[in-house]
Amino acid sequence: MHAPDYVVLMARFFPASMAHLGEAVARDQGKAHFIDGAMPGETIEGNIVLDKGSWARVQLTRIIDPSPERIDPVCPHFVRCGGCQWQFAAYEAQLRWKSEVLSGQLRHLGGIDSPVVRATKTVSPPYQYRNRMDFDVVDGRPALHKRRSNHQEKLEECHLLLPGLADLFEELGHLGSAQKVTIRMSIATGERHMIFEGGRPPPADRWDAAVSHRSHSGTQIISGNGAISEHVGTTRFRITGKSFFQNNTTGANALVDLVKEALQPQPGDTLLDGYAGGGLFAATVTPDEGRVIAIERSLVSVRDLRHNLAQSTIEDFRVILGSVEEAIENLDEYVQIAVVDPPRNGMGEKGVTAITATQPRALAYVSCDPASLARDTRYLAQAGYEMEWAAPVDLFPQTFHVETVASFIRSRT
Repeated sequence: MHAPDYVVLMARFFPASMAHLGEAVARDQGKAHFIDGAMPGETIEGNIVLDKGSWARVQLTRIIDPSPERIDPVCPHFVRCGGCQWQFAAYEAQLRWKSEVLSGQLRHLGGIDSPVVRATKTVSPPYQYRNRMDFDVVDGRPALHKRRSNHQEKLEECHLLLPGLADLFEELGHLGSAQKVTIRMSIATGERHMIFEGGRPPPADRWDAAVSHRSHSGTQIISGNGAISEHVGTTRFRITGKSFFQNNTTGANALVDLVKEALQPQPGDTLLDGYAGGGLFAATVTPDEGRVIAIERSLVSVRDLRHNLAQSTIEDFRVILGSVEEAIENLDEYVQIAVVDPPRNGMGEKGVTAITATQPRALAYVSCDPASLARDTRYLAQAGYEMEWAAPVDLFPQTFHVETVASFIRSRT
């Protein structure tokens, strides 16, 4: 008989590990039970609210024996707001879980028996680190989605924001008929930029920030120049509107250092930067007297990419607007080193085939999702590239999200 999807059954559970989407996992006769808000080593009581036969989801109702690493969350919106998932856990536990989750995904999905996974690297304080936040607007107030819900939580505060960005958050006031709002800030210059969608917020003229309006037809600059400048190392980057840049600036510096370690660039090397964004790696990792081929499919990002490379010390570069698969199909040259920073779902088999067709001796893979990295690791192995090491970096404390730089080399066989 087929197991029902929805049941309500009270039971006691003993979580032993964390899953890659941030839930604790308790096993009963081999069946995984996922429990949001629980920690390994605890004894908890909960209701089974979803049963899929091979696994089930449990709603936590009572913590019978708490972990010594359990702490009180600092934010009054925690539990309801989905922006954070792990404020109840000591930061040392969060770092440990991220390395363990990455190792588990590389074993189970990546097919690596003993992956070399480093301890999770800290790059910022556990709070007040984000240089950008995207909000929906509900009843004139910034809001984030609730955990595992289409409903939203209106926010009065957010402890993840850089102090200067938190100040801007407090200045927002009633946002009127705006539908979405993005706030971002440069650590290097202190510049702040607010981008809204929908109706113009009444307090917009009073904000101490540049203001832009974004719609389907493009972005209109209301005040300021529509961009901020940020520095990574000695390289200056223009970041226009909502174009992509790492949300943790000190974390961006750490990623660059790890990519350099993975690639070991040599003078005269050609670097292929797939999914180049605004050029974080293209403009910082390129070796002396080297050449850059940068691929990016977002037109806004390509404009920043061209500007940032032109303002850098790199003299020989080529920017291609388009997808990795299409661009490399028409590429008539090989490269020595390559870096990829794909979206959350990874490169996939077609993306891996395209990148490895250029035959780089070393590949640095920057990932924002351990599962997609692990799946792509299998494809890379089939294409003759083996993982040397994987370094998790905590760009997003208080959440289950983990950034990883993985080093791959072309097999000698």
